[in-house]
Amino acid sequence: MRDRIALGVLTATYPQGLVDKVIESTGKRELRYRLLPARMVVYYVLAMTLFQEAGYEEVLRELTEGLLGRARNALQRPSSVAISKARARLGSAPLKALFTAACVPLAQLDSRGAFYRGWRVVSMDGTTLDTADTADNAQTFGRPGSSRGESAFPQLRIVALAESGTKAIFAAAMGAYGTGEPTLARQLVAAIDPGMLILADRGFTAHPLFSAMAGTGAQLCWRAKANAVMPVLERYPDGSFRSELVASSDKRRRQNVLTVRVIEYSVEDPGRPQAESVYRLVTTILDPKMAPAHELAALYSERWEFESALDELKTHQRGPRVVLRSKTSDGVYQEAWGMLCVHYAIRALLCQAAHNSDIDPDRVSFTRSLRAARRSIRRSVGDQVSLAADFLQELLPRRRLRANPRVVRRKMPSFSVRRPEHRHGPQPTLPTPAAIRILSPP
Repeated sequence: MRDRIALGVLTATYPQGLVDKVIESTGKRELRYRLLPARMVVYYVLAMTLFQEAGYEEVLRELTEGLLGRARNALQRPSSVAISKARARLGSAPLKALFTAACVPLAQLDSRGAFYRGWRVVSMDGTTLDTADTADNAQTFGRPGSSRGESAFPQLRIVALAESGTKAIFAAAMGAYGTGEPTLARQLVAAIDPGMLILADRGFTAHPLFSAMAGTGAQLCWRAKANAVMPVLERYPDGSFRSELVASSDKRRRQNVLTVRVIEYSVEDPGRPQAESVYRLVTTILDPKMAPAHELAALYSERWEFESALDELKTHQRGPRVVLRSKTSDGVYQEAWGMLCVHYAIRALLCQAAHNSDIDPDRVSFTRSLRAARRSIRRSVGDQVSLAADFLQELLPRRRLRANPRVVRRKMPSFSVRRPEHRHGPQPTLPTPAAIRILSPP
């Protein structure tokens, strides 16, 4: 029975052979018989991040729902404590190795909206996830500051690479909240190849990271800060100019100067005719004929596809404002890698269905695909053909332009932030009859 438990059609991305391989490579193979062997725990973690709102035992029921009735009834169900111990034995290394081994760029050369002049368009950005308010998580990850001192929850920081055309996250690095995004992004250099065109926001455009990623042979098109000094060395007919990028510590010696091309442009805001947003892009594509300035300026908006991928991951798959359930730092890493694995598997099936039908992946609903993936677990292995047909029902309308102002729907309440000491405050007691005084009416 344990060999038959799997994540429905998601085993197309993570077959049992691959799971066993990463377990062996990370040294997590069990040495004796256990009710929850390592392979089953890996699939359990993936199911746990797919059914984020369900408790430990309920997730196991979802995972075994696809078994035949007699086998399901005979299955000995571990307790929540046993599941927690099994997760602790497994650790986060197998989930990270599984993501690294299986998650690769999905787009094919004829995929719609995935390439620009032969380069695979990839976006890089970062985000944070709230973790459980425990001493271990607080010490490992730290808390962001707020107007009231500190956030109520420790936060895990993630920096990732995602295909803009498919929204598939294929490389990621994680660390404490206090670790800067450029520092984590250095871990992604190995996932970049010369056929990519990387888009990134101005928070990443510093010489050490820029030169490291440019050294892979990939092309970069990153936004620069408004106060960055970019000397005009040569003007090009398309309005861009040749400049150079120098590390702050190398301003005088100038031993490692990187030649770049700069594109400056403005975008009118229809809502505020008097205001214009000014952008400055720094690219390694030095020849304007290979990538004209107006085309790169228009292409940069594709970076926002990463935000759509984060919305899928954090709002729909995890749930809005949901805190990761793991109480330990290693459990948090395990859970976060599991979330990325499940998001990628859904995106892989979605993109395959769209490609086979010659449809832009943007028109296939992620929420519909997410619900179909959850149903596939209850049907065990399931049928990929019927699932693909389910994905393609009720296609979304063609993508429209969107505006996302930086505002919130609800203001912060006037209550104080919950702290660990509030858990052990004075406990209420029932009043004794002598302590009750009945007031007479006036």
